[in-house]
Amino acid sequence: MCTKRVTKALLRLSFLAGIFASTSVLAHSSATPASASPASGVSVIQDADLRALTTTIGGASVLPTTRTVAHWWGSAVDPHNGVTYGYNMVGADPNNCTGNNCSVTVEVDITPIVVNIDGMTFSGDDIVAGTMDSPLFTVHDYGLTPYATNSVYGRGPGGVLSQGDAGTALQLQDAIMRAQFNKTGSSGYHLILDPVVQSAVTINVPRNQGTLLESGRGVIFADVNINWWAAKIQELETSADATHLPLYLTNNVMLYVGTNPFNCCVIGFHGAQAVGYGGGSTNSHGNAVVQTFAWGSWVQPGLYSHADGGANWALQDIHALSHEVAEWADDPFVDNAVEPWLTPTAPQYGCTNLLETGDPVVDIGFAMGTNSVDQGPNPNGTQSADGYYHPEDEVMLPWFMRSSPNAISEQTQTSSVNIGRYTFMGDLNPFAGFRAPATGC
Repeated sequence: MCTKRVTKALLRLSFLAGIFASTSVLAHSSATPASASPASGVSVIQDADLRALTTTIGGASVLPTTRTVAHWWGSAVDPHNGVTYGYNMVGADPNNCTGNNCSVTVEVDITPIVVNIDGMTFSGDDIVAGTMDSPLFTVHDYGLTPYATNSVYGRGPGGVLSQGDAGTALQLQDAIMRAQFNKTGSSGYHLILDPVVQSAVTINVPRNQGTLLESGRGVIFADVNINWWAAKIQELETSADATHLPLYLTNNVMLYVGTNPFNCCVIGFHGAQAVGYGGGSTNSHGNAVVQTFAWGSWVQPGLYSHADGGANWALQDIHALSHEVAEWADDPFVDNAVEPWLTPTAPQYGCTNLLETGDPVVDIGFAMGTNSVDQGPNPNGTQSADGYYHPEDEVMLPWFMRSSPNAISEQTQTSSVNIGRYTFMGDLNPFAGFRAPATGC
């Protein structure tokens, strides 16, 4: 997710100060003073200040010969302003592929990160099994969901989800991409993620770069400076395979923007960079290397999610991870620009012109699968976990391109004047702004 457009191929960490300063303004203009928890001695962050935000890092232009993840290029005319926008997406071109070429598999190299901070350890190893068993990498039937986010961001009734793929076993991102381009049912169109777990990496956070915070339900989490953390992740991904997606996995690790730890929290990012920082690029003969990557944190129930299906119900377990994977798939090189959009469901992003599919629908999701991780009561005795995984809804290409009617995506669950859905949840998304194309700023 992001707050401003990043299109240059050689943007590096020097750019982060500017983008994160902008994010800070959008996330919180001020922070409520925290109180200390008598039980833990850790400062408690007020729910009003516990915002969910993600961003992007870097960006790189690609050519058809660039060594990177499998991707395709397309374009669409925005009827609102008459501009033709081009975009890159991961996988096969749904409009031009044939036969076996319509199914693309991308290896996902999962690196768990063990974070030591202020005397506590937050181990990515602890949630590897839960992540591997999640809808990100296991298959499920997306024809129905038992629950979905309601109009006050709590748990509401579910229903028909992707009717075209009812009875078909799919990974989450595969189901989203198939619905986005109306390739459901017997279609051979697929984007399959092949996870390979790498050795864990330990990161020790110094006291001047992070602290511990506690949610209103007693969940203690790591709160780390975003600039410092981003530099650590970029150090790791320089040794990755450019044809794979390196996915860096943490457990209850959030990031703060600027110098105030209560200016929280960034829960994930994805990005791209030209490997070698441009050195020797004149000798690449159009075959330069562009590395994509993502970091996302597992979110323990009760950190954001209130008890008994209350506020922020969907913002737990793989919500952030599903967000980053979806945005990587639809904007792998962080350079897909669209007409600027603004939505009241995600005011923290302000007016932005990036095709980031998760930004408009943060905190909106649905239930899927069976989750056995962190299913006990919250530390304060309340209960937020409900036995399911909670993927995020994702906005689809026609929403950004202002297509109306939408003849590109899977049809809505019930008859609609716009024909196709604008988010994966379709009619289950409770907000009217996703029954029609995006609006301007």
